Amino acid sequence: MSTESAVAVGTGGPVIDVTRLRVALARLSRRLRRHELAGLTPTQLAALATVGTSGPMRLGDLAAAEGIAPSTLTRLVTALEDSGYVRRDADPNDARASTLGITPRGQEVLERIRAESTLVLAASLRLLTPAQRAALADALPVLEQLAEAEPAPSRVR
Repeated sequence: MSTESAVAVGTGGPVIDVTRLRVALARLSRRLRRHELAGLTPTQLAALATVGTSGPMRLGDLAAAEGIAPSTLTRLVTALEDSGYVRRDADPNDARASTLGITPRGQEVLERIRAESTLVLAASLRLLTPAQRAALADALPVLEQLAEAEPAPSRVR
């Protein structure tokens, strides 16, 4: 099965090589995650960031938000608790359930990792020419829109 790597954008519009874009975004993402992750896996860090951003949430909601299976979620949450990054509290609306909230230590770790990532990206941007930085600045709203878009699920065969 062959997939197209370039997609025409609009009628007569520019052609975007989707494969190149995917690879470039993946490489940039890996470079931003290359620093010390405070002993966290990328999946643990993503879950911690979700809890930090969304506030206290039920475990099932975290599993759904991160696309994590319940068995994986149990191990992940246990590791985050053992590190002191999150805490479980009784759900005030359901005595049988609990919510997961970020601790001050977890918030500090998130802020440190985000600051390190920002410094790495800023250093990389300094390597670009002024024209390249201007092109990236112009593309930023489009990249933000792509990051927020919810495309229809695709099936990989």
